[in-house]
Amino acid sequence: MEIKKVGVAGCGLMGHGITQVSAEAGYEVVVTELDRERLDAGIGKISKQLGRAVEKGKLEQSDADAVLDRINPTLDQGEFADCDLVLEAITEDLDLKLDLWKQLSGIVKEGALFATNTSSLPVITQAATTDRPENFIGLHFFNPVQRMPLLEVIQSVASSPEAMAAGLAYGEKLNKTTVETKDKAGFIVNRLLVPYLLDGIRGLEEGIGSIEEIDLAMKAGAGHPMGPLTLADFVGLDTLDSIAGVMFDEFRERRFAAPPTLRKMVAAGFYGVKSGRGFYDYSGEKPVAVNPGL
Repeated sequence: MEIKKVGVAGCGLMGHGITQVSAEAGYEVVVTELDRERLDAGIGKISKQLGRAVEKGKLEQSDADAVLDRINPTLDQGEFADCDLVLEAITEDLDLKLDLWKQLSGIVKEGALFATNTSSLPVITQAATTDRPENFIGLHFFNPVQRMPLLEVIQSVASSPEAMAAGLAYGEKLNKTTVETKDKAGFIVNRLLVPYLLDGIRGLEEGIGSIEEIDLAMKAGAGHPMGPLTLADFVGLDTLDSIAGVMFDEFRERRFAAPPTLRKMVAAGFYGVKSGRGFYDYSGEKPVAVNPGL
């Protein structure tokens, strides 16, 4: 199962990064979005990233141009027809993903590999919606895709060894550190990381320290590059809430349940970095801690 042409459904937070690293690795990439505005915004982010690399001397202008030339942005899902791998990077909503896979099953050529970039949703549930569950895997990238080295390659109960091998080979060509994992809620990283982030929020609720103190303590005491509340803002509080919901439904343990503060902040539209406000306010030159109204 050789991959030469990649399709990416979604050009948002994750999709534009997957598109960029795939094109940088030499793949021809087709990327779609729901409308021209979102598509142009995603391609604009890729152009900006490549421009910065050129300015810093990390990339020649001719190479940056070649990367953009390998990307075909389109609103037509029919362009996925001859792709060897089609990867979805749309909103973390199971119903939306299932609808997408039903559409793509009738479009993409037989034998092509399908992959979901879900951070928590069951891979097999999506695979079973398609006409090729044996050729369906999870490829969980991390944000920002261009910088984060890890790629979780997820095997469902239906994934064939050939599909897994193709997914691992794709990740290696992207120069990612690849790890194989099973189709369990949260996979490896989020299974371990999400309870930690939720405990950071609970600690804030219980008054063990302020936002800054909790973050500083974990940086200085545990050697983490950022504290749990800053990291939650970068993950996206809405995304964290969604993952917590999936994991709580799976395991029914308190450590996976979203704390009240998280649910209230999401309800208020405070999603973290992406919305400009979470546990910190990102509107100024430096993030400033914001009282979440405990």
